[in-house]
Amino acid sequence: MVPYRATVDVPHELVEHVSWLIYARRCERRTRWRKLSCFKQALLTLVHLRKNETLPAPAAGFGVSTATARRYVDETLDVLAAWAPGLHEALAGLGEGDFVIVDGTLIATDRIHADEPCYSQKHKQHGMNVQVIARPDGTPLWFSRATPGRTHDLTAARAHGIIQACRTRQILIPADCAYQGAGATVRTPYKNHREQPAHYQQFNHDHARLRAPGERAFAQLKSWRLLRRARCSTRRIGTIVQAIHTLMTCSYSR
Repeated sequence: MVPYRATVDVPHELVEHVSWLIYARRCERRTRWRKLSCFKQALLTLVHLRKNETLPAPAAGFGVSTATARRYVDETLDVLAAWAPGLHEALAGLGEGDFVIVDGTLIATDRIHADEPCYSQKHKQHGMNVQVIARPDGTPLWFSRATPGRTHDLTAARAHGIIQACRTRQILIPADCAYQGAGATVRTPYKNHREQPAHYQQFNHDHARLRAPGERAFAQLKSWRLLRRARCSTRRIGTIVQAIHTLMTCSYSR
């Protein structure tokens, strides 16, 4: 392989922030020496997440083996994922009178057809289901762990405890038709609204306007190209999503 210079569209401050987290982990483990500095390890991981190149390419650019690059990336992802908020932490400060947007998406993977649990009949492809809780403006508050792609959105929301947590706090949830039957504080649009009275159509219109910003959360998540079509093990997708959420939170805070 022939290395070449390239750029990645992330702020320099974000790379520095990640490098300090890596430095803290190295101090915790009393690591003596590494092939790459903390800054270069952070940059290697961000390049991999942002550009979705196979690891041999960035590994050659940074002058390390593919196995070493994979080890560095996995370590950094674990460090970042540890800083992602939990469900109850994300909902802290919210209560009656507030509302959040709940939605689900499929993280496409390159799994083979034999992996039946990962196949989504809705999307007609293999992947993993991830749920999001977002603010009314689309800012993500929390991403769930990844479940097999065939998992229904309502089933996933119940399994993750989203419905119960919002009901306890009396937080309103405008959601799409996939969450019909959830009850509690979940509000979904009317089906076949064109055959219903005019006020049903108006309700659906207003409901869609409230829920639409929630799509921004997944758009921002998938701006990290690794999640547009993941080549890694499905077991690592949840960690990757949590790590990217930490990176997104750092960007918002700046």
